[in-house]
Amino acid sequence: MKQGYNGNFATVAAVLRPGQWVKNAFVVAPLLFSHLFTDTAMILRTLVAVGSFCAISSAIYVLNDLCDRREDRQHPIKKQRPIASGQLGAKAALVLAVVPAVIGLVAGWWLGGHFLLIAVLYVVVNVAYSLGIKHLAILDVMMIAAGFVLRIFAGAEAIAVKPSHWLVLCTIMISLFLGFTKRRAELVAMGPQKGETRKVLADYSVAFLDQVISLVTGTTIVCYALYSVDGRTVAMFGSQAMLLTVPSVMYGMFRYLYVIYHLKAGQDPTKVITRDIPTVINLVLWVVIAWLVVSYGGRIDLFD
Repeated sequence: MKQGYNGNFATVAAVLRPGQWVKNAFVVAPLLFSHLFTDTAMILRTLVAVGSFCAISSAIYVLNDLCDRREDRQHPIKKQRPIASGQLGAKAALVLAVVPAVIGLVAGWWLGGHFLLIAVLYVVVNVAYSLGIKHLAILDVMMIAAGFVLRIFAGAEAIAVKPSHWLVLCTIMISLFLGFTKRRAELVAMGPQKGETRKVLADYSVAFLDQVISLVTGTTIVCYALYSVDGRTVAMFGSQAMLLTVPSVMYGMFRYLYVIYHLKAGQDPTKVITRDIPTVINLVLWVVIAWLVVSYGGRIDLFD
């Protein structure tokens, strides 16, 4: 097994996983749902916040791959990752984790003490996940959800706004939805080898995950619908026009379930969100409608 660094830029990119940075779009949500998205200073602060979380999350991916290298060697796809395959040794991997982590935290310091505190908490949560919580059924997915919620608070702190409690609840629900559906897809794909590639899969069953996914799916849609008609939302946008985005949310979740159950995919939610054409079109449509509501909601009267 090779112990040094014998790769190239592609190897570094494979370890840092820039393709997963799309998850940090949650940092942008507070800017999108505020009236500050035309403020150049707020846009700049949000971009720095996104960059901070991209750097930190890449550092976490390196640490997670380092901790999982033995299990990954048993996985038909993950065994090709640089650390699991030996292209990148443990010492080189640690250096590669420290550098982006420092960059991300320095960027967080520039955004202020409260943002830095959230960023540090995000690191602590993910390190705890990598070092042991990922082996505890249910808690593993809840810790993933906590990471997404911290992204929302970080984005809000960057532009000095308070996120809606409904936005936080929706984030919790959608991240639980993605987490449990991913576990189901992994469980079905790995079959008898489930415990060898990811220990926690041995503590899950398809029947249990189906029940949880059903519960979280309905709760997510209800939370989002309530958010769209909440008094604070109506007051901020001037009408209940945010209801127009509810069908996109419903379709997006139903399409994702279709991918999981019918197409037998979904082990990597990021690939589904960025490569499944109907999902991509629906996401773009949601962004456009949401932007129109935020910008011109006061002119759209649905019920009066």
